[in-house]
Amino acid sequence: MTSDSTLPQSSIPIFRTIADYRKWRNEAFARGQSVGFVPTMGALHNGHLSLVRESLKHNDLTVVSIFVNPAQFAPHEDLATYPRTLPTDLALLEAEKFDVQSNGVEKRTVSAVFVPTVNEMYPSGIVQNVAEQKGTFVEVKGYGHQMEGTSRPTFFRGVATVVTKLFNAIQPNNAYFGQKDIQQALLLKRLSRDLLLAYPDPEHLHIIPTARDPTDGLALSSRNAYLSASGRQVAPTLRAAILAAEEAWNNGCTKDECIAKGVEVVEARKNKARADGLDVNVKLDYLEMNDASTFEVLDSGSRKADTRLVILSGALYVDKTRLIDNNLLGDSHQVLG
Repeated sequence: MTSDSTLPQSSIPIFRTIADYRKWRNEAFARGQSVGFVPTMGALHNGHLSLVRESLKHNDLTVVSIFVNPAQFAPHEDLATYPRTLPTDLALLEAEKFDVQSNGVEKRTVSAVFVPTVNEMYPSGIVQNVAEQKGTFVEVKGYGHQMEGTSRPTFFRGVATVVTKLFNAIQPNNAYFGQKDIQQALLLKRLSRDLLLAYPDPEHLHIIPTARDPTDGLALSSRNAYLSASGRQVAPTLRAAILAAEEAWNNGCTKDECIAKGVEVVEARKNKARADGLDVNVKLDYLEMNDASTFEVLDSGSRKADTRLVILSGALYVDKTRLIDNNLLGDSHQVLG
């Protein structure tokens, strides 16, 4: 456990180095205790905490990592300004408790927080420009250029690399990811399978439904903190577009017709915001439907089928804040849980 005086005080053990953490993990191995893991970049909100609650429910011990990963930010993206709120994050984690017994006698709390330095995670060094990077990186070929990868071509290389490192360091029995980042979560399931990982194996990498604002359904995200008051009013536009496209899909429309319905919603809400005098710029990055197994874009004339799970996803800029969301069309139990 760290004695770093620069870290906030916390009742939860905080580990800064892999060596110190592994001593703790080896003791858990020796006791036969299961470890659940929730990887985060900090700026925690109820979406992260919903994953923590799942881990507390199903594991003897729960570990949360907080690490803003440089490798998943392109040079023009918001690495320097990404919110870093460690004292608040630790306070939120300290407050999470799960009653193991119905009478509440025994409570589980977060067991450890892993807060590594950049040098600890990237001993060969790291720069944001992929062409200048040196060292070992992980790529899931053929599954990272679609959907989010179209707009962020180096993003999944950075995610796959850091999560592989974290899995190797933490050695979790179970790991928990949110549906909001569905492509990321499914890609990591494939990574776990392809690399023959034991901690966790693919069946123990769990995808948990997206946590949403109870008033308007906006997917919770650390980047929501960037939204202005006007931006927050129009932020649910993407969710509305996805729901319109889903309704069209369920009514038997073709894929192209569904996307058109969603785009209509975006345009209508942009016009309403302008008419209401809101000083906000709304721009649709993409709205698309992809096969959940391959991530390939559905053919334009595709219609609802009982056997195929489809990802309906999109990204929307509200001023400079990029929001993402998705729905799963079909039997989502194939991947969630």
